[in-house]
Amino acid sequence: MAIHNIKKPYLLLVGDIDDPRSAKTAFGLRDWTPDACIGQFRFSENAVNLALPDMVPSQAVSAGAKTLVIGIAPAGGQLPNSWHGSIIEALRAGLDVAAGLHQRLSEIPEISTVAVSLGRQIHDVRHTSNKFPVGTGLRRPGRRLLTVGTDCALGKKYTALAISKAMLARGLNADFRATGQTGILISGRGVAVDAVVADFVAGAAEALSPANTAEHWDIIEGQGALFHPAYAGVTLGLIHGSQPDALVLCHDPTRTVMDRFEHMPIVPLDTAIAAYLSAARVTNPKPHFVGISLNTSSMSSSQAESILRETSRSLGLPCVDPIRTGVAAIVDELARLYH
Repeated sequence: MAIHNIKKPYLLLVGDIDDPRSAKTAFGLRDWTPDACIGQFRFSENAVNLALPDMVPSQAVSAGAKTLVIGIAPAGGQLPNSWHGSIIEALRAGLDVAAGLHQRLSEIPEISTVAVSLGRQIHDVRHTSNKFPVGTGLRRPGRRLLTVGTDCALGKKYTALAISKAMLARGLNADFRATGQTGILISGRGVAVDAVVADFVAGAAEALSPANTAEHWDIIEGQGALFHPAYAGVTLGLIHGSQPDALVLCHDPTRTVMDRFEHMPIVPLDTAIAAYLSAARVTNPKPHFVGISLNTSSMSSSQAESILRETSRSLGLPCVDPIRTGVAAIVDELARLYH
């Protein structure tokens, strides 16, 4: 499951993407591995701005960059054809290339030919040579927390990373377990579960969070949403395989419909909690929600404070924004329930 020898620092490619939600890989790397991100490669000033120095590949190499990371997660996971020339430019400048797309860069002839001829590495981190078994549903020792959501791209990875970091800071025994391409690039290991054949998603989740000591926590990055018409399948497999003892519900309070699926309304939080608990009980008889994580990035401080307080009151759970407030309240709740 390990990702080997992806050289840092990174040059983050956002190209001509102007929607920040499509550049979550780039933002995730910037926020969680800032020392490894040397610059951004944009095709125009209208593209997403990561607040990093603008560089072309040759400038990045001169500044010490080792790998160009494709920082976008477009619908369908395909690299725009118009970007091929920029990838080749980076290879010729001296950079390896890493991508978390469904499409394998190593299978694009004009790119792979140049990489091979120059001795550069292409890292298709979404893909693995591992062969996973089907899930067993057998209980295993150790504890697991899974972040789940009311939609995609609203903070499941950030929440899991923040909880893992906070637990380690308290001297607790915890590991972040990456299930998507950005998490893998951040942590250096993991499985991109949305690229696993459906029958083996639960088995992959079991392998990702294996048996451990009783006091150990795996903090597992969630994927998709149980209510999403396209991605619910990977969510359910991840729930069954991870057998979560604890869950955290992630939500964007400004959304009323699903991102890019405007015909699908966001379900109420209490409905989401009930559905996730029902799914989790298939492989763990006693799962608990230990908190709510709200993405309040588009709200004012006063609006955020109000919605966090009201959500906590109405659901009887700690409610945080991992960026604004930190996640100490959720770690406290874990300690209370699993002392």
